[in-house]
Amino acid sequence: MKELFEYREKLIARLGEAAGEFCEACKSFKNPFEKVAGDWTVHQIAAHTRDVERFVYGERIRRTLQEENPEFTGFDADSWMAKHYKKDEPLEKILGDFSAGMQEVCEMLGDMPQAGWSRLSRHESLGGELTLQLWAERSLAHIEEHLNTLKT
Repeated sequence: MKELFEYREKLIARLGEAAGEFCEACKSFKNPFEKVAGDWTVHQIAAHTRDVERFVYGERIRRTLQEENPEFTGFDADSWMAKHYKKDEPLEKILGDFSAGMQEVCEMLGDMPQAGWSRLSRHESLGGELTLQLWAERSLAHIEEHLNTLKT
């Protein structure tokens, strides 16, 4: 059990670290409209990452903690970007919002009782018995995926 508690502490810490590294990587580009991933720019990746953390993984973590077995729908990132992306939104605002949201998630995870990690949720295509811990792990994987894109 000790190993599980340590793993969760490290997961929370890594979420915060990865968020900071992601913001620094975005800021390292002189031109935020430089294409870095196919047709996506640094600015688009930053907006996408912020929005997915806010409206997908952050939301799933919050609702799983607050509701009894909530059900989630899929998220179409390309459709979301087509409808919600704002090229004129300052990169600093995007990164500030992202950082604040990730800090809130990390605090929430750190403050909840250990039993919170096992709270269950459902997803329309992934099925049931999805734990809050899974959403935290997926959140980290998503941030690190885009961080790695920016670093290459």
